[in-house]
Amino acid sequence: MSQHNSLRAAAGSTGAKRNVLKRFERVALLKTRGQWKDGDRVVGLRKTLPPE
Repeated sequence: MSQHNSLRAAAGSTGAKRNVLKRFERVALLKTRGQWKDGDRVVGLRKTLPPE
């Protein structure tokens, strides 16, 4: 049985820009912005946009 065309990954979609960061990426971004201090809680992080 073959796979339907809509389920296949497009050739250019593998390197697409993500609009959601993982938790460790958000913490690293907040550290560079100076909005994160050691000992801060990891849950309930502020919303962040990915770097351009």
